[in-house]
Amino acid sequence: MVPARPSVLHSMQLRMAMGYGLVIAVLLVLLNTYPLLMTQNLMFRSQQTALENQAALVVNSLTTADELTAETLEQAIAPLDELDADRILVTDEAGLVLYDTGEAPAVGKYILTGDVVSALRGNDAFSSRFIGGAFQSRASAPVMTRGTVVGAVCLWQRDEGQGLLLGEIQRNLRLVSLVVGLVVLTIFAIFSTRLTSRVSTLLGGIRTVRAGEYTHRVSVTGHDELAQLADEFNQLTGRLQATEEERRRFVSDASHELKTPLASIRLMTDTILQDEAIDRETTREFVADIGESADRLIHISQELLALNRLDEARTSPRERVDVNARAEQTCRMLAPLAREAGVTVENDLGEDCVACCDPEDVSQIFRNLMENAIKYNVPGGAVTVSTRRAEDHVLLEVADTGMGIPAEDRERIFQRFYRVDKARSRAAGGTGLGLSIVQDTVRLHGGTIDVRPREGGGTVFSVSLPAWREEGTP
Repeated sequence: MVPARPSVLHSMQLRMAMGYGLVIAVLLVLLNTYPLLMTQNLMFRSQQTALENQAALVVNSLTTADELTAETLEQAIAPLDELDADRILVTDEAGLVLYDTGEAPAVGKYILTGDVVSALRGNDAFSSRFIGGAFQSRASAPVMTRGTVVGAVCLWQRDEGQGLLLGEIQRNLRLVSLVVGLVVLTIFAIFSTRLTSRVSTLLGGIRTVRAGEYTHRVSVTGHDELAQLADEFNQLTGRLQATEEERRRFVSDASHELKTPLASIRLMTDTILQDEAIDRETTREFVADIGESADRLIHISQELLALNRLDEARTSPRERVDVNARAEQTCRMLAPLAREAGVTVENDLGEDCVACCDPEDVSQIFRNLMENAIKYNVPGGAVTVSTRRAEDHVLLEVADTGMGIPAEDRERIFQRFYRVDKARSRAAGGTGLGLSIVQDTVRLHGGTIDVRPREGGGTVFSVSLPAWREEGTP
């Protein structure tokens, strides 16, 4: 069942858009608030400094007056050209307004606002607000004579110029934010479209390969992780293609190998059943041939089961294996085959050749290599089996004096069902699986196998297996 494509609400592009949109929104909010707050604070401080200086100037001018009256206040404040406050108000110690330059003077009235009360208690006070596009600030200071508070000075100022400046900054920030937002969204749209397009290419390739098209390859440009992923995907599909081709070839070759003895058995049984005049001796010969074909089927089945075990990497417990003993045992077992072929088997066994692997696997390695060396040798030829210890490995070699293996075939002889001489191999009873089993068995135990031509003619197979190490040895 093909899984449904992700909906728009669950697509990676939408999630990326939401993530980037959230980040952009946070950044734009910070861009439109933090600079404005900093600018506003600077303007507040500027207003505070200016008004407090003017209040201090008024207070200093009043300290020379004997008493606070309307006349003395007018005489003291009028000459002060430095004052640019919109309103100046002076009260006595009780909060009674004595002097007021406002549009609606409050002279003769009591005013007990928070800042005036704070000034009458001997403290300076300042407050400022940004309302209606203008800064409205107020500063108050006590008037003291001989350490006693005798009145309070309060100054008001409305600054529209700095309000206009702050508004202009705010508008510029909004314009910059709009431009930045549009640019970022455009870049994101291009980036996300390209990214999702590349991801979609990979997804399409995966779906195609999953459908069985192992020849399909994807093309993702660039040098980033997605390009590396595409390269890994192509390598994986290449291996899948090779595996599939190998599987098909294996099935075809296995079917062919099984078909030959089965066809032979069918032919001979039909002959026996249909020919009523067949004599007993001929029947015995046919039955013997049927037995040989059955033995061949059993042999092929055993090798296929061995390959299946090796493919699944089902390893037997590793044991201490005397390689020399296994070599001698195999030589005795194959001695009749060697005598029948007219081939001499010789041993050259070294010392301390103890491997760490499965005993039956070592016997199988010797049996397959020696059996091939005997079957494909020349009459009067020889097979030499040698072993030796090389540090942490045990090396075993099987050399023959046969016709040798052509150089172009040496890399392919370990392929399943591959034969150098197909006619001679089938005549000798070979299936083309022995060397493949040997190679897989050696690799399963962490060893290596190599093939090279023998000086004077023939072939040498070299196998390296991990040596047995006693517990506690360095």
